[in-house]
Amino acid sequence: MNRKRSLVRRTAAVAAAGAAALVLAACGGSGDGDGPAGHNGHDATAAPSASASASQGQHNAADVAFAKGMIPHHRQAVEMAGLAPDRAQSAEVKKLAADIEKAQGPEIKTLSGWLTSWGEEVPAEGAMDHSMHDMGGMMTAEEMTELENASGKAFDTAFMEMMIKHHEGAVEMAKTEQADGAYGPATRMAGEIISSQSAEIEQMNGLLGKG
Repeated sequence: MNRKRSLVRRTAAVAAAGAAALVLAACGGSGDGDGPAGHNGHDATAAPSASASASQGQHNAADVAFAKGMIPHHRQAVEMAGLAPDRAQSAEVKKLAADIEKAQGPEIKTLSGWLTSWGEEVPAEGAMDHSMHDMGGMMTAEEMTELENASGKAFDTAFMEMMIKHHEGAVEMAKTEQADGAYGPATRMAGEIISSQSAEIEQMNGLLGKG
């Protein structure tokens, strides 16, 4: 009986040691024992920062790029929407512009908060460089001036045509975030942008078709 019990104990101990070895292998990877000291040092410093990020939810470079790109993108959409109350003729266009402001204003605040908490720089207000015009359907200064100078039915048409292009860019950026991002709240926001802006694109295409 004793012998049997000690055999069970010994088997359990061997199994535990095997499990511990597996855990060590998983943690350290192959470079733990034979790598240079610098490599081991890197492993040691990576662990605390990874666990610190994990407490707020892990984020990666794609999340940072999404927030930094979407802030100026949303700001421009809000600026375009702000032109509608005094210039638009169509009640649908005025409502659409109000909905865009209502949705995207708070998202700008949320995105800025994420960047600040990650120790990243929030894009400055009014900072527009040429690379941004290639990014996601952003309007040029000339296009914005054209929109500011339009009114009535001409404004409605120009606003919707430009906003469709703008929304399509945002949807593409959001799809990239969904594919590559790691931060849960950011990928969730990306999903909301895709569904709401796709619906608005459909609505604007319908309104343009009527006109």
